[in-house]
Amino acid sequence: MALPAAVAAMAGVGLGWWAPQGLVELWSLALLLLLARGNWRGVGLVLVMALTAGQVLLAKGAELPLGLLRVDLVVEGRLESVEEEGQLTRLLLRVDDCRPLTDESLPCDRLRRVRLSHYQAPEMSPGERWALTVRLRPPGGFANPGTFDYGAWLWREGIQATGYVRSEPPGERLWPRDVSPRRLALDHLEAQQLPPLTARWLAALTLGAGEHLTREEWDLLNATGTTHLMVISGLHVGLVATFTLLMARGLARLVAPRHWRLAVWPWWLAGVVAIGYAWLAGLQPPAMRAMIMTLVGLWVASGRHAPGPWQAWWLALGLIVVLDPLSVWRPGLWLSFVAVALLILIWQGRPRPAGARGWAWALLRTQLLLAPLMAAAVLLAFARLAPAAPLVNLVAVPVVSSLLVPLGLLGWLFTPMPALSQLCWWLFGRIALVLIALLELAVAWLPLWWPSPEMTVPLALMLGLIALLWALPGLAATLRVGGSLLLVPAMLGLTEPRQEPGTLRVRVQDVGQGQLVELRSANYRMLYDAGPRFASGFAPLAALWPPGQRFDRVMVSHDDIDHAGGVSLLAEEHHVDEFLAPPGEAIGVSFTPCLMGQHWQRDGVTYRVLWPPEDTAALSSNDRSCVLEVTVGRQRLLFTGDVGREVERAFLLDVERPVTALLAGHHGSRTSSGPLLVQSLAPRHVIYSAGRRNAFGHPHDEVVRRFRRAGSCQWSTALDGAVTLWLGKAEDSSVQSARVIPWRRSGVEGGCHAVESPH
Repeated sequence: MALPAAVAAMAGVGLGWWAPQGLVELWSLALLLLLARGNWRGVGLVLVMALTAGQVLLAKGAELPLGLLRVDLVVEGRLESVEEEGQLTRLLLRVDDCRPLTDESLPCDRLRRVRLSHYQAPEMSPGERWALTVRLRPPGGFANPGTFDYGAWLWREGIQATGYVRSEPPGERLWPRDVSPRRLALDHLEAQQLPPLTARWLAALTLGAGEHLTREEWDLLNATGTTHLMVISGLHVGLVATFTLLMARGLARLVAPRHWRLAVWPWWLAGVVAIGYAWLAGLQPPAMRAMIMTLVGLWVASGRHAPGPWQAWWLALGLIVVLDPLSVWRPGLWLSFVAVALLILIWQGRPRPAGARGWAWALLRTQLLLAPLMAAAVLLAFARLAPAAPLVNLVAVPVVSSLLVPLGLLGWLFTPMPALSQLCWWLFGRIALVLIALLELAVAWLPLWWPSPEMTVPLALMLGLIALLWALPGLAATLRVGGSLLLVPAMLGLTEPRQEPGTLRVRVQDVGQGQLVELRSANYRMLYDAGPRFASGFAPLAALWPPGQRFDRVMVSHDDIDHAGGVSLLAEEHHVDEFLAPPGEAIGVSFTPCLMGQHWQRDGVTYRVLWPPEDTAALSSNDRSCVLEVTVGRQRLLFTGDVGREVERAFLLDVERPVTALLAGHHGSRTSSGPLLVQSLAPRHVIYSAGRRNAFGHPHDEVVRRFRRAGSCQWSTALDGAVTLWLGKAEDSSVQSARVIPWRRSGVEGGCHAVESPH
């Protein structure tokens, strides 16, 4: 039943996500038919399908309704995690009760998990129960091609709303933190006089508390492809179960020397300890998978039954999906199961290695075969590749599995004997320092690589094919070698596609309530504005590209934080040849003034500055904004920053017609995009760079109607995500949006007018 049950669970997840009309009716008919035929196995599978589909449907329906936006709510619940970031504290709250402060509001009693920001929070600890007054919004994130999908992460973590804690009325601690074995173990670690690095790595490697590692340590693990070492896996659970079994059987031999081989209780004890350790580590999908497969292994080794390894694999997958259907969307689940599947393929039917040389060769062969498949899986899941991973893992895996994990677990075992415990953890810390030095050396030699989105899928497919060629049993050696000789050169020959000269890609990035536009031609890359920086200190620009990018020019329209918030990050982490900004502004770096009349040409694209004049003393910061016109053949773009209507009239006669696309001034505020500019230019496309559900009401209803009457096609990053415009490819411009809007293709008059004003 393992395979059909797992397939039924996965089918239920798919049906719950798709939720077609008539789903309940069809399920009921299928159940009645199976009951009438007496097919009890089929009835069980249909019930499994219903269980997973129902959980997914409930998760989708539990998201915060839009009617509770900007409504004060009182939530009571237990803190699952507390992360401090300077004056800001991030809280993950398991909600037990939620109610609006006013009786007129919608109910919020379906919320179960929320993520909160708390400024200048009091001392808070995981496990405590609190009553907090909050303002929430439905879960969502920026939508930019090839970047981390924060909204999808919130969904798969079961977080149904995000928001912030109100300072008034102040929060109330209802109950001190719960006492749990995991919390007691972490408290014990904190009480030891251990170096911070040793304590962090012990928490991660033995208790699954990866949140204790610093961002720099996670970056190092990602860059070397060793993140999997910090996941509680079959290695940890297997070691604990094996040690318990050996100790228990040794005790049974002492107690009953003649009958100890028949004793059942050592096997049960090992199974209970395996379950307890996985539960102590948080029962994440990899730990749960390891626990289930360890229990099956104990069952087989005890001589009770001999299911095949694939039955254990399918059983673990089915149980995890039934217990936690949202884990299907977590890359960690599939990385874990793909790795184990390849191990089964590699070892199925092979004799057990003999001697030190045999085990050394087995380890080397396993790592070499795992490396390309895991690289392909990580590439598809996270769009990154660690070139040093195959070589690093040859050393890191034995060090972690044979030294660090056993020493860490022995330290816990010897807790009643502090001297021995401290000795184990001291050795653990020394080895961890050596391993970190090795990882840093590997990163310096072969840094993390972020291939272009166009290369990700072909490269992953080729890596996966190479792994399968050498892992699948029964293939001829000529096929393995010949296939590899064809795939490796093809893989090394993959190059990032280059733009044709005379074409321009313009991408208005989704950065919330702010503005950032990337203009890219064959040999030239420019930014117009650098996006916002929020009160927490986060700049959305950090999520768009990995460090080390090169920009020929960055024009900052003016120094408002929603336009210049990312300038400092650009200067620190990227290479910018030249900054441009209006005279009289301060953007935090040295810059060349942008002045009316400046122009330059790159790759057949002409750039022309239409505003401001040299004397800007009498102008406000908004009215000093750099106004840029970009021309590609007969197609033209116009960026007006935050200038008001008076300034629009000042440069309007200098704008060449026709205008293909206009980035609406001031995010669609009524102070910009005046009637004269709209009627005179009548741009084919208008793009609003605005935050989703922003408090300013951008774009304003008057502006939306004005462009509608002019016949413009309207786009908004708040709804569409990043908007990409291609110029120069054909006579007509093409526009793509990162977020698919169902009603756009059937909207008013043929698919252009999907923008709606919040008013």
